[in-house]
Amino acid sequence: MGLEDRIAVARGEAPADLVLRGAETLCMVTGARLAGDVAIHQGQIVGMGAEYDGARVIDLTGQVLVPGFIDTHLHIESSLVTPYEFDRCVAPRGVTTAICDPHEIANVAGADGIRYFQRASEHTVMDIRVNLSSCVPSTHMETAGAALDAQALLALRDHPSVIGLAEFMNFPGVIHRDPGCMAKLHAFAGGHIDGHAPLLSGRDLNAYCAAGIRTEHEATSAEEAREKLQKGLRVLIREGSVSKDMVALAPLLTPTTAPYMCLCTDDRNPLDIAEHGHLDHMIRSLIAMGCDALAVYRAATLSAAEAFGLKDRGQIAPGKRADIVALPDLADCRASLVICGGQVVEGAAFAARQVVAPVARDSVRAPKVQPSDFRHAGNAPDTPVIGILEGKIITEHLRIDIAPEGGDKRPDPARDLARVAVIERHGKNGNIATGFVRGFGMGQGAIAATVAHDHHNIVAVGVEYDDLALAANRLSEIEGGFVVAQGGRVLAELPLPVAGLMSLDSYEDVHARLVALRAAAKSLGVTLEEPFLQLAFIALPVIPHLKITDYGMVDVDRFEVI
Repeated sequence: MGLEDRIAVARGEAPADLVLRGAETLCMVTGARLAGDVAIHQGQIVGMGAEYDGARVIDLTGQVLVPGFIDTHLHIESSLVTPYEFDRCVAPRGVTTAICDPHEIANVAGADGIRYFQRASEHTVMDIRVNLSSCVPSTHMETAGAALDAQALLALRDHPSVIGLAEFMNFPGVIHRDPGCMAKLHAFAGGHIDGHAPLLSGRDLNAYCAAGIRTEHEATSAEEAREKLQKGLRVLIREGSVSKDMVALAPLLTPTTAPYMCLCTDDRNPLDIAEHGHLDHMIRSLIAMGCDALAVYRAATLSAAEAFGLKDRGQIAPGKRADIVALPDLADCRASLVICGGQVVEGAAFAARQVVAPVARDSVRAPKVQPSDFRHAGNAPDTPVIGILEGKIITEHLRIDIAPEGGDKRPDPARDLARVAVIERHGKNGNIATGFVRGFGMGQGAIAATVAHDHHNIVAVGVEYDDLALAANRLSEIEGGFVVAQGGRVLAELPLPVAGLMSLDSYEDVHARLVALRAAAKSLGVTLEEPFLQLAFIALPVIPHLKITDYGMVDVDRFEVI
């Protein structure tokens, strides 16, 4: 009798479960502010623009109601907490739908990692959608903990959380028709396929779009984003902890383009969420930059829903899922009340959730390393160096003369040249690769992590070999995470025992430990605002221009190990 009940309530013949009274509703289509109650019954909006009775009535006089926000692309693992803590962290900020790609945990634990997210999504307050990770591993130039082919992904497709195929990172494999890539594209043809094509343009971009890919979150300039919009891609404006593209793309977000643009965070940690916010931060920042407020809210709601085929949300309208955010001030975007699927987001809602046991414990199986393992042999002074560009995951491919001494090219803090190393941690081959990175500003010690996109081997940066070895070995002892070491002792650490990626503690505890980690890193001279996620991205060989994996330094433009 659910359908009949909702119709009866909509006509005012029976009371609703919940009525929101006194607020105006911002229409995502016309931009009008509509008076009248909003009636919610059985998790759906059934009435608006009229008076309704309800079992519970909430007075929101003077406020504005907008649809719940939709994060169109993110990796929950990058929040460093489980899906349950992520839910508790961002749902009160108005995020009612999160479209995640669990390829971080999938690169460690394979299909079991994706199934963990699928099971967890059945019990969260917010609606977590779990797209299927298309690149496990992301390339052939790294050692991951698992590999998923087209058949393995098809076996996961029937879960109700699945929309389609997550970001297709191996764009060279698409345009050059790698058989494994083609098998996945054929398997998901006609459905939703997320894109990932940094700096791709011209005929290569045409080829990538012709493969049936529908979205793109890697555009870092308005010019790049404009071409991608013109070629039919929905552009997702990204503002993560490292990848900060919002300022560059803001001029492109207008009432004309808003139906084809969305918002996403990709990788955002509890430090930034606590200190700045999540999608709410993006919304108020874009409005403060001069973007049309309706265009911004459309991108965060209705445009996002339509881009991903979620026809049941994105508007406050009868028949839609009751995802609603109450705001005292549209420009300030700080929620006073959030409703998700008809449920008020509050402590009781989180306490009632069923918690699924985590997977991928004890996943760090790296060999014990010695200080000598961090030497970097070479005879010629000319040396490739990864150049950090703060606020971007794109890196420079620098060539710098570094003279060998006794067969070793040593770090040179005076020139901001630190050792970077990747240590295979899945227990498969024991690879150790070393190189150089510029941009951390480190003058002493070392930092290390098991968060290293997307293979999640140990990645370490430092200027002292003893401290590099100490930090790397400590990661095995704590089941993964982050470590800062200096002078033969550990200054700060954050254990991440779930796949070496996520804590089992609360997001408040993780935030507190990240504050201590950031302070410890700065005590080494580190100048980057977010050194740990920056550390993770220098190991990702699908982002131009120079990266490092356990195979060695990777020229991404040539897509080969050098």
